[in-house]
Amino acid sequence: MSIVDTLHGRPVPDPYRWLESADDPRTLRWLEERARDHAREAAGWPLRDRLAERIRFHLDADLWSVPVHRPGLVMATVRPAGAEHPRLVAFDVPAGLPAGTAAVRADPARVVYDPAAADPSGRTTLDAWEPDPTGRLVAVQTSTGGVERGVLQVLRTADGLPIGPPVRGVRYSHVAWTPQGPPAFYYVRRDDEGGTRGVWLRRAADGTEAFVRACSGPGTVPGVRVLGGRLLLFTESHGTGHRTDLWLADLEAGPPQAPDFRPVQVGVEAETEADLGPDGLLYLRTTLDAPWRRICAAHPDRPGPEHWREVVPQQEGGTLDAFAPCGTADAPELLVVRTRLGIDSATVHDARTGAPARTVDLPGEGMVSGPAAAPDGAVYLGYADVTAQQRVLRLAPGSARPLPWPAGAAAPPPAPEVERTVLWCRSADGTRVPVTVLTARGAAVKVPPPGSGAGRPAEPLPTLLHAYGGFGRPRRFGFSATVLAWLASGGRYAVAHVRGGGDIGREWHLAGAGRGKPRAVQDLVAAADALVARGLCVRSGLCLSGGSAGGLLVLAAAAARPDLCSAVIASAPLADMARFEHLGLGRMWTREFGTVADPDDFAALMSYSPYHRVLEGAVRTPGLRYPSVLLTGFAGDTRTDAAHPRKMCAALLAAARPEDGRPPALLRYERDVGHGPRAVGRAVGLAADAHAFAAHRTGLSPRRPARGRPWS
Repeated sequence: MSIVDTLHGRPVPDPYRWLESADDPRTLRWLEERARDHAREAAGWPLRDRLAERIRFHLDADLWSVPVHRPGLVMATVRPAGAEHPRLVAFDVPAGLPAGTAAVRADPARVVYDPAAADPSGRTTLDAWEPDPTGRLVAVQTSTGGVERGVLQVLRTADGLPIGPPVRGVRYSHVAWTPQGPPAFYYVRRDDEGGTRGVWLRRAADGTEAFVRACSGPGTVPGVRVLGGRLLLFTESHGTGHRTDLWLADLEAGPPQAPDFRPVQVGVEAETEADLGPDGLLYLRTTLDAPWRRICAAHPDRPGPEHWREVVPQQEGGTLDAFAPCGTADAPELLVVRTRLGIDSATVHDARTGAPARTVDLPGEGMVSGPAAAPDGAVYLGYADVTAQQRVLRLAPGSARPLPWPAGAAAPPPAPEVERTVLWCRSADGTRVPVTVLTARGAAVKVPPPGSGAGRPAEPLPTLLHAYGGFGRPRRFGFSATVLAWLASGGRYAVAHVRGGGDIGREWHLAGAGRGKPRAVQDLVAAADALVARGLCVRSGLCLSGGSAGGLLVLAAAAARPDLCSAVIASAPLADMARFEHLGLGRMWTREFGTVADPDDFAALMSYSPYHRVLEGAVRTPGLRYPSVLLTGFAGDTRTDAAHPRKMCAALLAAARPEDGRPPALLRYERDVGHGPRAVGRAVGLAADAHAFAAHRTGLSPRRPARGRPWS
């Protein structure tokens, strides 16, 4: 019997509520039917094996993380070429080598933890790790089956053997080791399971615990760090990308189990993060009075906003995306990373005056990640772009040109050249929205600037249009082997920088959040229309693509405009916005989407909720033809519950025309994986399936490969 809820006087049908029960026999039988549908359809996708081969080719390089330095030791993760998972490794640094360890080579690394060795099934992932101040111990967090709620265990870095009992049920907990005394660490519990949410202090040897501080409310996400070996920073995020509260405690002023926290920023609608410079000052990257973000400095004894001194001002047009205090106590500096429509630039500033000292010579137009200072004042950072997988670079003190780290790391495989163009379209309310277009060089005529009249019209190509538009996160152009494989196969790839993301500052995010979320859908519709109007693609050759919050966006756009495109890929999407607060982590996201409890929020949610738009469309316009949709769902997903794609698939199937002869929606459903990282083989299979579906629906034809160059 169909369920109908009455919300704010409005009947809200939910005929597939039963699909929220993942282990119900009816659900299991229904999933078996969907698996047969998917297998039958996928057998007719000619590019699937070719795309999988190309994706693997471009992943065939060692993937390093930014290193962490401890006395006589350097630690990092590396996923060797051909391996399924990253492993945690350590380098013993002989006496006499520089503190920054520029001379460390890749080959003598010692394995501390390897998830593939610990679990040959490949279901276990290494989620996080943090060495203690001495480098003799390291806390590692692992999870199994994709649930992202796993085990925190302390290991000896010398041999990888565990000490003390593990902590179970943690979810990406921050770990902050105490600077003195017997080895102990602070960690956070984000869930109610296993104890009160907040900060706990735990002795490594025997697991003895003390409760330190509770969260201020159920909708917050706690965090904890130790800065400079003595300052304990406690943070609470109120809605991802909306507001941060911070407190600071001096661990030398009292017992570690009872730190005396002083407010840094509390109750202010701003995102702020803090770090300690080599000069002992607190540096804060903040949106307070700066929607594009700025950096301020304060003394740790007077950390409140009334004592902040602006060091690096905001720059309109470039979001200050990351920073790292570096240099020395006598000559403190700040590495600053800014993002402009997905492309990063980096500069080094004098930390005392804020004046730019030099521009960092990055390898190309790409993405910088995880900048972190070393003991000698150097900065390590990750760099990736559309054609090259992430590599680690070391920027020496006083230098403008970073060099590869570690020595001997393999170069990435060769790739085609990619041209990038930005065009602008107008959304329904007149707002100009940027769209980045990527094309492999030689694949088509270059896109002329709008209104220039220059050049021949661009050749229409099968096109993937991607959008995310959530939580203030900008879409940045790092490496994606899947995108590169699509481009190399002759397709075009576009990104709509819609409102709700952080692509054009904080105001751009807030304009597409909460009751403004329908604007993000309108922006995506406008971007799709613009690609067709400019001749870059045709409707039958356009596929929308998005995951998680982006999956919600592409489904909402297709439900609002069924004629918009030929196909849709929605990976682990949100779909039922009347029930999202009851599924996965939805209760934590009311700042981003609103809440059904508020009548105005509810009206906005129902205006674009894809599940309900399709249910209502089936009643108003029986047989309405939607684009072909491929949904992916993961049984271990604890963020966007897999009930969303299950229910969305059922609604689309029920709305289909019987004479179509093929399912209007396919569900690719996986067990033992979740929303986050997985083994490389499973990631390649998922990506190849999704993009082979897109190729089939948009008419992308396989190219004949040139000898030795699988991208040709």
